[in-house]
Amino acid sequence: MRLSRTLSLYLARQFATAYFGVLAAIMGVIFLSNLIELVRRAAGRPGLGMGVLSELAFFQLPELVHVVMPFVMLIAAMVAFFRLTRSHELVVARAAGVSVWQFLAPVLILVLGIGVFELTVINPISAAMYARYESMQNALINHGGVLDVSGSGLWLREGAPHGGQVVLHADYVHERGLILYLRDVEIFRFDRPGHFSERLSAQSARLVKNAFDMTDVWVMIPGEPSVHKQTLVMPTTLTLARVHDNFASPETLSVWQLPGFIAFFEKAGFAAPRARMYLNSLISSPFLYCAMVLLAAVFSLKPDLRSGGMVWRVAGGVAAGFLFYFFSKVIYAFGLSQTVPQILAAWAPALMAGFAGVGGLLHLEDG
Repeated sequence: MRLSRTLSLYLARQFATAYFGVLAAIMGVIFLSNLIELVRRAAGRPGLGMGVLSELAFFQLPELVHVVMPFVMLIAAMVAFFRLTRSHELVVARAAGVSVWQFLAPVLILVLGIGVFELTVINPISAAMYARYESMQNALINHGGVLDVSGSGLWLREGAPHGGQVVLHADYVHERGLILYLRDVEIFRFDRPGHFSERLSAQSARLVKNAFDMTDVWVMIPGEPSVHKQTLVMPTTLTLARVHDNFASPETLSVWQLPGFIAFFEKAGFAAPRARMYLNSLISSPFLYCAMVLLAAVFSLKPDLRSGGMVWRVAGGVAAGFLFYFFSKVIYAFGLSQTVPQILAAWAPALMAGFAGVGGLLHLEDG
């Protein structure tokens, strides 16, 4: 039997109603919980009122919603299918010869459209808002180091004791193993804000554990002759991991900007596993949403729920969602460490959830 256009639109509308309801509820919960966390972090800092903290929570909201979007799809699909099953509408459709694949088709098409729209339209807006959030957070809450890579090389900045700062510039950087190699290095020390105290000029340097190991160094202090040293070790709180973390987060860049950012990042001498992994996960997200709908259908399309099995089916769906979340985090970590190929790690959650959903429906479908 061919599925009619009227029934297709009705099924899609039922899912859309459940989707927007679940999305609104989860957005509210995320906003409130994030606001409470920001209030805790900002405790004792003057000038951070509820208005500023609410603005921070608002700018971070789209990125957090994207993280939980697979759960939104899972819960929305279960709500819609349970509603249609309890009202016997799906029972009538099945009796009329409509297969499970036919009445899932309009929902899957709608979910795929939502995923593509989020990827191409919402994601750039979300990235811009998250960039604004990180900028405000660094200015108002955090007081860590700052790193920037530009056409003129690498710039690093870290705080020094008693309110001073250390600014580092290198014309060339190269990452090999767990060591960062720098060439043509200039280091400017400030013992207090706005007061220059020392300049170090080195031909090369290595960022090793808690120190910059420099060679062929000139030490220049205002009012004193320059001193040449063959080697010099300067303590630092920076590590290779912190250097990576202080680059622009992949979440602050849209799907359209990430390919150029990755190319620029690698040209600067760094590997870009975080950005590559994030880009691949973004591209796979529309298919992941469809897989979650298939997974939800396994737990919510039983025609007869009078036996009291609804609670167990809801619990099973929620448990499957958490199991999937744990699996996705583990495989994502493997992808970041490049233990497994990043494309495989990014697409594995969608493939595994999709295979589980299709396998379950093939088992339950009675033709």
